[in-house]
Order: sequence, then structure tokens, then C-alpha cells
Amino acid sequence: MTAPEAGRGIGNGERTAEITTTFVGLPRDTFRILHVSTGNVCRSPITERLTRHFVAERLGVLGGGLIVESAGTWGHEGAPMEANAETVLGEFGADTSGFVGRELLDEHVIMADLVLTATRDHRAQVISMGHSAGLRTFTLKEFTRLVRAIDPATLPPLEDGVVTRARALVRAAAALRGWLLAPTAEADEVYDPYGAPLTFFRSVGDEIHQALDPVVTALTGVAARA
Repeated sequence: MTAPEAGRGIGNGERTAEITTTFVGLPRDTFRILHVSTGNVCRSPITERLTRHFVAERLGVLGGGLIVESAGTWGHEGAPMEANAETVLGEFGADTSGFVGRELLDEHVIMADLVLTATRDHRAQVISMGHSAGLRTFTLKEFTRLVRAIDPATLPPLEDGVVTRARALVRAAAALRGWLLAPTAEADEVYDPYGAPLTFFRSVGDEIHQALDPVVTALTGVAARA
């Protein structure tokens, strides 16, 4: 089995994530977040790079053990992200450099501690790959809904390590699934902007931003700066 290539995570992969762990008491292991869409050129690059950006903003370091990656169920292997996606990320101040699209493989799912998908179909495809992925795979908006219902006081403090906190968050969200259902079938979907004008990409970017904000707050224990 071949591990996902280095350079996809916050910083430059797992080794850098360990090196940049600066909080006293943080474990030197890692927690991998995998964002999944269809082509890995629009939605999942936006969610990947925004997650990295927001974590770095909150913690002031490169994630302290968080590795953030993405892939596509019909991924354009080796392709750059769409120009409009890059523009949207730039408007958020996120780094767009060095992105390379890739196809979702078994090893990506095996190594992921949390898989966040753009749609329910993507979630179903990930779960169908096996590897006990069901309890750690959610649509992005589904995970946001569950995270909002979790009392932050029940999660380990950041002093125990962001990895420990992240693992507890996923367990808590999985325990709530089935109790907090989406109001409509479409509520958990982030629609594909591929081929759409920049205005639609911006609306998708805003949608992803709103969904990611409470997730990153829960992961890091730090609210967004006013």
C-alpha cells in the first residue's frame, strides 16, 4: 500500500506537521482530514485550503498535527485547481500554491481520521470503499450540523493536544448521527460549480466558509477573530 504523497497537508505533510508542533503537551502524532468532491479541482480544493488557512489563523501555527488533504471520486489526477476556485481562495487570503488534483484511492480513506464530502453521493461512495469509514465520513454540512450540537466543554482542552481534541470531536459527532437529521435532503449538499461563472464560485466559497467556521472552532477551541 502506498501512502498519500507528502506535501498535501498543512505545512508539507506529516513530517512537517510534527516539526511545527509548538504547544506544550501536544502529541507528536497526527490527525488527517480528507475533503472529497468529484473532480478535486473545485469544491475539495476550496475546502482543503480554507481549512488549512483557518486552522493557521486560529492556532498561529501550521496545525500542530493536523494534516488536511483532498481527493476526487473522479479526480483529475495531476490537474491544477480551477482558476475560479483559485480566485475565491485568494479573496479569502488562503494559499493556493502547489495544488495538484488526485483521484480518491483506498489508501486515502484508510489513512483519514475524518472524511468530509461535498455531497451525500460522495459520502456513500467513500463508505462503499469499506475500511470502516462509516463512523468517520460525513458531508461537510452534516458534520457542521452535528458539531453545532456538541457542547465544547465536553471536548478535551487544547492543552491535551489538537489531535486528541479532534478525535473526540469525531466520536461525539458520530454518536449524534441519526438524532439530528437534515431539514431537507438538499441541506447537506454543496453543489458543483464546475464550469460556472465566478459569481457562483464565490457563493459556493461563502457556503463552504460558513460550514467550515464552526468546525474549525470546535477542532481548535478558538473562535474566529472578529
